[in-house]
Formats: sequence, C-alpha cells, structure tokens
Amino acid sequence: MPGSPRVSGNSVESLVLHATDNQVRRITLNRPEALNAITPDQRERIIQLLADASADPAVRAVVLTGTGRGFCTGADLRGGGGGSPTVGGRGAGEHAAGERAAGDRVPGDVARTIRLGAQRLIAAVLDCEKPVIAAVNGTAAGLGAHLAFACDLVLAAESARFIEVFVRRGLVPDGGGAYLLPRLIGPQRAKELMFFGDALTAAEAERLGLVNRVVPDGELDKTARTWAERLATGPTRALALTKQLVNASLDSDRATAFAAEAAAQEINMTTEDAQEGVASFVERRSAEYKGR
Repeated sequence: MPGSPRVSGNSVESLVLHATDNQVRRITLNRPEALNAITPDQRERIIQLLADASADPAVRAVVLTGTGRGFCTGADLRGGGGGSPTVGGRGAGEHAAGERAAGDRVPGDVARTIRLGAQRLIAAVLDCEKPVIAAVNGTAAGLGAHLAFACDLVLAAESARFIEVFVRRGLVPDGGGAYLLPRLIGPQRAKELMFFGDALTAAEAERLGLVNRVVPDGELDKTARTWAERLATGPTRALALTKQLVNASLDSDRATAFAAEAAAQEINMTTEDAQEGVASFVERRSAEYKGR
C-alpha cells in the first residue's frame, strides 16, 4: 500500500515497517535474511502497533505481512536475545531469569517466558479492535504460523507454506497453537499437523480451512489492499464487536453467547454508523460509514 514506512537505521523501526494509508495500517516484518524470524524487540513493536491501531480512529483495518521469502519463521532462536528454547522470547518487564542459561533455569522460567512473549503477541492480534488480515507471502512456521492463524482473515500467496515445526525440535507448540488450531480445523486435524510437523502448501491450508483465499504471488499485495480498504470503509465498531462475539463464542455456552450478542447489539446501536446503516436502508441509498 502507498505510504511512507518509518525507518531509522538499524533500530527495531527498520525491522518492523509500518505505514497508514486509506485508513489501513500496514505492518511489515522486515528481516528477510532471517525469513522474518521475530526478535523480542520486534515482538514488542508489533504488540504496540496493534494496540495503537485499536486506539486510533484513523486506522480502521490492519494488514500484517513480511518481506522476502518468509512471512515469519517463528521466534529468533539464534540471535533473538535471551528467552526460552521454545518459540517464545523474553518480553518487556520479564524477570531476568528468562536470560538464564538452560542449565540454570528454575521452575517457572519457561512458562513465564511464554506468557510474556509468544502468548502476548497472539493475544494482541486476537484482541485488536480492528480487523487484521494476514497476507502470507512465504513460509509461516511455528509462532509465525500461529501469528497468521490468529488474524481475522488469511490471504496466502501460492508459494506460502505453513509448518507446525515444534515437533521437529522436540518441543510443545506454543504461541496459542493448541488453542487456535482445534478451533479452526478440529482436534484430529490439529493433532496431525502438530504430531508430524509436515509442511502444508497454501492450497492444502485453504482446503483445511486455515486460509481464506490463495492468490498468485504477484496478486497478494493487491488483494490484501482491496480487502483491507473494503473493511476500512465498513462500520468499524460493528466489526470490532462482531470479532469479539465470534472469538468468545468458541469458549461460551449458548446462554452466555446469546447474552453477549444482545449486549453487543445494544452497544452498537449507540454508534453513528449503526444509525447511518438504518437510515441508508430506509432512504434506499448506500451507507457511508465513518467508523464511529
């Protein structure tokens, strides 16, 4: 999308590009030489950018993508700066124990690292108040796959691959994988992916329901832009409430889900966009939503 990503030397801002245009915030992982493996600093930057998008009325949709051949190959285990042997990393404010060598860890270190690292990143996507589209341009592995699956909509280039790589390293899935995958494709399919760690092509991921649409590599950016700009002209608060309802419904009984639906409708009817939507229907014209 057009816009001027903020870049400054070798700082984290140059490794996580961001630009806002036509009310769409584009967040781009920019470590192509590492297939966009995420460092702790990058993770914290993404979390902050998503929080900013939620609070900024000028942002009404988000696109998350990467540069080069990788969307994201998980957490940086080689140069990520501390943390666990898993696909988490050391989060801001985490206890210094997260930096201890493997032989010096005490009980609780790894769990704390995951809570403050990978899980916070996935929660930031799930909790973002604006629709988030993953434009998967290449390999999405481990935490990188879960980062895509946490998004509201997933577009994949034909060359994209999705890999539950944890078992290949003798690790348990983290970054919300055991929560996300069974809800997307059912427990048995999720176990198959996690037990074997085989790479899924974009077409296979679409067939399983992990991807909304597969497009030619050269069409990925254009399609993501089209989808995002369409969302950005929609009733933003209604979309946010819809996202909350759908996400919460997977963990709710019927009575709780119905009560949440009624409450969301009550809240939404106080918005200008809801009033505009009803008025446009009565007046037989196209609605013009302002995101308020």
